[in-house]
Amino acid sequence: MAVVLLMAARRASRQVHVGIAAACSAGGLAVLLVQAGPVLSGRTATVRLPWIPTLGLDVSLWLDPLALLFAGLILSIGLLVVVYAHGYLGKTEPTARFLSFLMLFQGAMVGIALSSNVLLMLVFWELTSLASFLLIGFWRDQADARQGARMALTITGGGGLALIAGMVLLGKAAGSYDLATILARADLVQASALYPAILILILVGAFTKSAQFPFHFWLPHAMAAPTPVSAYLHSATMVKAGVFLLARLWPVLAGTDWWFFVVTSVGLTTMLFGAGVALFRHDLKAILAYSTISQLGLMVMLLGFGTGAAVAAAIFHILNHAAFKAALFMHAGIVDHETGTRDIKRLGGLAAIMPLTATLGVLAAAAMAGLPPLGGFISKEMMLEQSAHTSWHGQALLVPVLATIAAMLSAAYSLRYAVALHFGARRTGAVAAPHDPGALLLAPPAILGVIALALGILPMTLAGPLVAAATAAVTGGAAPHLHLALWHGLNPALFMSLGAVAIAILLLWLYPAAAASVARLPSPDAKQMFDRALATSVDALRRLSGVIHRASLQRYLAVLFVTALALAGEAAWRFGVAAGARATTPASPVAVVAWAALIVATAAVLAVDRRRYLALVFISVIGLVMALAFIHLSAPDLALTQIAVEVVTILLMLLALHLLPGNPPRLSAVSRRVRDGAIALCGGLGSGWLAWAVMTRPERAGISRFHWNNSYSGGGGTNVVNVTLVDFRAFDTLGEITVLGIAGLTIFALLEPAAHGVAGRRLREWRSKDRFSPERHPMMFVMATRLLLPLALLVGMYIFLRGHNQPGGGFIAALVFSIAILLQYLASGFDWTDVRRRISEHQLIGMGVLIAVATGLGSLVFGAPFLTSSFDHVHLPLIGEFELATAMLFDLGVALVVVGAVMMALAQLAHVAQRAAKQDPAEQDGAKQDSTKQDSTKQGSAKQGREERS
Repeated sequence: MAVVLLMAARRASRQVHVGIAAACSAGGLAVLLVQAGPVLSGRTATVRLPWIPTLGLDVSLWLDPLALLFAGLILSIGLLVVVYAHGYLGKTEPTARFLSFLMLFQGAMVGIALSSNVLLMLVFWELTSLASFLLIGFWRDQADARQGARMALTITGGGGLALIAGMVLLGKAAGSYDLATILARADLVQASALYPAILILILVGAFTKSAQFPFHFWLPHAMAAPTPVSAYLHSATMVKAGVFLLARLWPVLAGTDWWFFVVTSVGLTTMLFGAGVALFRHDLKAILAYSTISQLGLMVMLLGFGTGAAVAAAIFHILNHAAFKAALFMHAGIVDHETGTRDIKRLGGLAAIMPLTATLGVLAAAAMAGLPPLGGFISKEMMLEQSAHTSWHGQALLVPVLATIAAMLSAAYSLRYAVALHFGARRTGAVAAPHDPGALLLAPPAILGVIALALGILPMTLAGPLVAAATAAVTGGAAPHLHLALWHGLNPALFMSLGAVAIAILLLWLYPAAAASVARLPSPDAKQMFDRALATSVDALRRLSGVIHRASLQRYLAVLFVTALALAGEAAWRFGVAAGARATTPASPVAVVAWAALIVATAAVLAVDRRRYLALVFISVIGLVMALAFIHLSAPDLALTQIAVEVVTILLMLLALHLLPGNPPRLSAVSRRVRDGAIALCGGLGSGWLAWAVMTRPERAGISRFHWNNSYSGGGGTNVVNVTLVDFRAFDTLGEITVLGIAGLTIFALLEPAAHGVAGRRLREWRSKDRFSPERHPMMFVMATRLLLPLALLVGMYIFLRGHNQPGGGFIAALVFSIAILLQYLASGFDWTDVRRRISEHQLIGMGVLIAVATGLGSLVFGAPFLTSSFDHVHLPLIGEFELATAMLFDLGVALVVVGAVMMALAQLAHVAQRAAKQDPAEQDGAKQDSTKQDSTKQGSAKQGREERS
């Protein structure tokens, strides 16, 4: 709703935009707070609406403690980010577009948190990738922003594809896509042979979204986005989507060696790597980006341990990290906003000139370092405590030692951020006199800083019930014993924490020497590796595309038919296509003659393929024989349709041939014609045998019998064919007329520029060589067609009105209307007829599709399924009783689309030659010069490319 309101009010003031976004975020948060009490007491709120039940996909939402935790973080921090963005963005920035992207992302993240159907979760998952792409690339005039957005979409989108496969396999193994059912069938899933594949695919999706090693590199480059985006997407919400997924599926996937070794290893590696890189970065947002990677690795590692206490530590750290990391990103944005730089080497002494900003930065950095009395200290000690009890392949010290090193590096980069930025020598960067900003920029990080402090002073009061309930929701058991406090006595975790902080302080004292040593080490650039891999892939795909796509219609058709024959042959080889013993009907002499005429006409088309007008005559013979066959087989609707289609297509093909040379050159060599003939022969024999096998088998009760029995009672018509098209299969018909409308627009797009450029010059040269005579309109032909027009329209209306009970309908009537109009164009000329037209082809197509859709939507008003038709009998004086059916409106939409498509093809074919002839000579010369320039440019590019390759 927020996105719609923001787009509707895009021309309003930025205060209105911020008010809309803030109100929607606050409204969602208020709903959550109202439900918080019942949810924490053990009641789960659920909403279920059917969507695509055949796929097991429903709009199924639930609010349990874990969903409450994440949705609350998303909405609350989102509200603060909206306020912060109001003060951060410049006055010329399009705030409506920015906030609509932000609200789209917020809604998708809330959807992930609340989804209780894994397929629905996938829909929201992919939507977050698209929304984050728009947000990261918001400053689209900057190359870094565009590349960061592409990189994020590539990595997270690729992981999303793996996640889709994993979720589908998970649903198959569990026998359901309902999340509650899946979580209750952990034994079934883990005993399945698909479990390793399920686990790896889901972990790839989670790791890419949460920037785990080796998929981490997209996150630092996403920092090209505006700071409010960084504070929201990449600290509190998007990057935690992967962590949320691991927590949500913990009951069904955790508890195995696969889970422990893969998840713990990746999390521990990411925690160490991110912390080490963050320590030696100089851009403030780069420091925070790599620190985010490290902190996410910490959460993943805790979930990988597979114990309830480790899950509780991860849940509590999620809260702490959301508070201090969002505050730090906002703090970095304030520093950049006021000083004009984010380079920590150019900054220092900000505590003296920006005391409020410095206080917030130091407070948040201390929470990230894990110093008391902040909440980060408690969650860090909980992490160290759990690592102290974790053994790796019998190595009891490996995990705690590595975890302590990671904690030491985290403390080091946090203290460096706090000390180097706010104390020491004063360096103001690009701005001469920076100062504390206004309340809009200071208030959101101040609130987050107070929360980070309160989570350390009053952890059980503020977070205890929520963490306990969310942990129970993750583990699928009772709420674990939880004791959140700053002091847990003298234990290994305390000594590990003290040692980490002490070594971090020593490392900062030796930082210049350490940084110089690290700078001399070879360091692979992940961005360059990604760009090189992407360029290699694109180049390989371009070469493959060049081999496959040769701009040859014959080649495409040959590949298509050979593939179809291969698939059909394989199926026939495995299952067999045997003919039945059903008795055949003797062929009458007339049928034999018609069949012979059909064969002769078909062969003649191939023999005179270069004499196009003669080939068109034989094609019309084929259509006429097919219409006679339909009549012989008691299919009058098909016969009427065949005849009408034949007339319309022959007339349009005559116009098309009018624009082509009379004797075209032979384009196919003998070898190609032999190849095409062999493919056609195999396809014809195969299709013929398949038809014979089907027709000689015993008749079985099928869906056609249902249509026959329910045509009148269910659809109100005795014409089974028409009732099927406008009622039983109305959705298919709606799709077909939509495709027909698109085809008409495609004809328009293809022929509209045909009078210009190379095609126009060829057409003018050809017409000048053949010396066409002026257009003539014989008087008898003109008068005859004008007299026939009202009669033809009357016949078309009669066919339209009778179609529900007798042979006819909207499609046939539209073809009759089209023939009547075509005759006017042929007899009186395009200009005379076109000037008397009142409705354009585009309007006809649009009106037809809208009427058909509106007819289908009308049934929803009365609680019936989409496109359900209704009918009744009405009695009028003098006229008598007659039937009215809503299907007639749908048929009207079909008729309008067909007439519009035919008229659009006619208009373009009739106009293309006239436009080419009437084109201005100066325009022709300009087009020729443009073409010459393009040709020379292409030749130069090709020459340069050859030189580069050589």
